[in-house]
Amino acid sequence: MIYVGVGGWVFEEWRSNFYPKGLPQKRELEYASRQLTTIEINGTYYGSQKPESFARWHDETPPGFVFTLKGPRFATNRRVLAQAGPSIQRFVESGITRLKKKLGPINWQFMATKTFDAADFEAFLKLLPKKQDGMALRHAVEVRHESFACAEFVALCRKYGVAIIAGVDAEFPIILDVTADFVYVRLMGTKPKEKLGYPAAALKTWAKRLEDWQAGGNAPARLLLGKPAPKKKRDVFAFVISGAKAKNPAAARALITALK
Repeated sequence: MIYVGVGGWVFEEWRSNFYPKGLPQKRELEYASRQLTTIEINGTYYGSQKPESFARWHDETPPGFVFTLKGPRFATNRRVLAQAGPSIQRFVESGITRLKKKLGPINWQFMATKTFDAADFEAFLKLLPKKQDGMALRHAVEVRHESFACAEFVALCRKYGVAIIAGVDAEFPIILDVTADFVYVRLMGTKPKEKLGYPAAALKTWAKRLEDWQAGGNAPARLLLGKPAPKKKRDVFAFVISGAKAKNPAAARALITALK
């Protein structure tokens, strides 16, 4: 599947250009989940959520909808990643499996000041559990320092089946090597003067790239590892996020239309 969405669903400006006039705030997730196919939850990065919240999010969204979750900053914003085990464990035991089949990948996001240390980063990857409550877990890492743009980092992620998030149209390094059985992209360059956030031609180009990844292809760019991933079908998650945030739902919906 190709899943396309935005980050979060509570944003004041969306109440004038995305949500129907007068829609109660408590029904915004219900509406957004029927216009998009995935949402990245950012709140889990800043603090714990109640199991009941995950269950409610599951119940308010339609079949086939998927959430991705930000892993807690307490696990990634630390000098020694090898010591993140307790924070990771608390998170996966916090009720995330109450999302059931709607639980998508977990985004472990690192600050732009975090540099690549091969031994310590491998220790972190080893801490990521493959299952919780009998459910398979999928993990992705979002790195933002140029030191990660190297073959050794890509090889480590491929060894552990962890996806490298491609954060494009931003100041961060872009790593397009496929290292897992899914692809995770964050489109971060919407512009306020563009009706759809991105030009229509750019959205069409991205739709083609997402379809190529889904079919098992590799990005049309230089791969850091120099060895493409095996050609096999895979899930693709694409989020229009950051940039001109007010435009992001329109861009995501246009991208979904371009895929049809």
